[in-house]
Order: sequence, then structure tokens, then C-alpha cells
Amino acid sequence: MLSYALRRLLGAVPTMFIIVTVAFFMMRAAPGGPFDLERALPAAIEKNLLAAYNLDQPLWMQYLHYLGDAVQGNFGPSFKYQDFTVTELILIGFPASLKVGGTAIVLAVLIGTFCGTMAALRQNSWVDYTVMGFAMTGIAIPNFVMAPLLTLILGVYLSLLPVAGWGGGSLEHIVLPVVALALPQIAYISRLTRGSMIEVLNSNYIRTARAKGLREKVVVARHALRGALLPVASYLGPATAAVVTGSVVIESIFDIPGLGRYFVQGALNRDYTLVMGVVIFYATLIIVLNLIVDLIYSLLDPKVRYD
Repeated sequence: MLSYALRRLLGAVPTMFIIVTVAFFMMRAAPGGPFDLERALPAAIEKNLLAAYNLDQPLWMQYLHYLGDAVQGNFGPSFKYQDFTVTELILIGFPASLKVGGTAIVLAVLIGTFCGTMAALRQNSWVDYTVMGFAMTGIAIPNFVMAPLLTLILGVYLSLLPVAGWGGGSLEHIVLPVVALALPQIAYISRLTRGSMIEVLNSNYIRTARAKGLREKVVVARHALRGALLPVASYLGPATAAVVTGSVVIESIFDIPGLGRYFVQGALNRDYTLVMGVVIFYATLIIVLNLIVDLIYSLLDPKVRYD
């Protein structure tokens, strides 16, 4: 398994190179620049700023310079957040995104797996129809619509929870953003679990387990659920990366100082180094999480071996 993980990590190097290259030139192709203001800077000041950040060099030299620094883990200083490097901004924003996104994805897995399993065990019953109805609603309504509704009902009308602010990450401040992030994921995981569980329950080894006289709870928990979680595990790799790195809309609505907000502000301000740093961090997270999912496969399915 260790050799397989090392091969996967080595194979990710060309992928990261392509991501960095495409993101670098796409950012430079966008109109405007990091020092374009409504009021034009004096020519001498603008020249000094461009020289300080190596923006006065040809584009290919800027690329090689950035690539060399990125390989060493140096993403450079932020153009807009004075006295902060990109690495420092990522370290500042990621804990908040991790707390909200990590809690949301754990909640989504627990509730989505339970609801999908119940729907599969009671296929074509009112339980199945209810679960799938809520799942389709959760998929159809995006979180940028659900978040204001939750804020309006629970925060404004009922005054149960604060509608915005971080509050040091206290429970009352993260409930609404966690629920808003988790609801669409619960819907997707419920549908995936239901479809996979129905297929597994009709397989031969489940029939054999029932024929041996095992209780239904044991059949479902020890045998069926492991096979049914394979599609869910595949989905969780990129989904966890997307949720944990921070939903831009959710962080903006609830005023959470997370990574997503830095990414949006960096793109609007043409903060090249900040956007590039977040893109590289996000891509690395996806690659690592997908590797973890593949390794989990061997635990869920005995037929999968990485020797």
C-alpha cells in the first residue's frame, strides 16, 4: 500500500505542474492588474511597485520565477494584504473553513448515510418517498438560497441564532453556516447510499448471509453497508475538498473569515500570488483526499488490493 501511495503522489506532480501553469497564465490574461486604481499612480511609484513584485519582467520570466519559488513552498507576498505572505493568509483562513466545512461534511455523512439506508430498506414506501423528496429538494435548492432562508427564519424571526459573525468559532455562530453547507451534501449522499444499498441488498453474498440465519441488522451493518459506501467514498473526495476549503457564498453571507473569502477578494483585486496560492492549496487537498479515498477502498471492499 505504501508503494502505491508513493506512485500516486509521484504521478500527481505532472498534474500539479499543469494546474499551476494554466492558473498562472489565466490570471495574467484577465484584464486589469493588482495596482490598477480609480486614481492612477504616479509613473515612478508604479514602476517601483512593479519592480518590487517582479511584474516588470517578461511573462515567461515571471512564470519561471514563480515556479521556482512555489517548488520551495514559497508563494510570495500578497499584493493587497500588506505585510502578509500568501502562506500566512492561508494559515489564517483555513482553520475557520476547516471547522465549518469539516463539521458540515461529517454531519452530511452521518445523516445522509442513515437516511439513504432507511430509504433502501423500505423501498417504495412512504419512508423512501419522503427521504427522496427531501433529497431532491436539497439538490434543487442551492445553498446561496437556503442560507438566507435559514438566516431569516432562525435568526431574524425566531431570534434563536446569530445571523452573522464568527464569534471565535463558537457553537451558536457556526450552526447556521454548517447546516447551510451540509444540506446539499446530505441530499447527494442520501441518493448515492440509497441506490448503492438497493443494489448491494440484491447481491448474492447478501442472500447467502441471510440464508445462514444472520439477523437483518448484522447483514446490513456488517455486510451491506460496507459495499454500499463505495460510491459515497468516491464522492467524498472532491466534495470534502470543496466544502472544507470554504464555500465562497456561505462565508460571505455569514461573514466567516475563511479561505473562500480570501480567494474571491484576491480574484477581484488581481492579487495574483494569493489566488495562485489558494489554487495550489486546493489542488493539493483534492489530490490527497482522493488518495485517501482510494486507500479506504481496500477497507470497504476485500477484493481491492494495492500490493
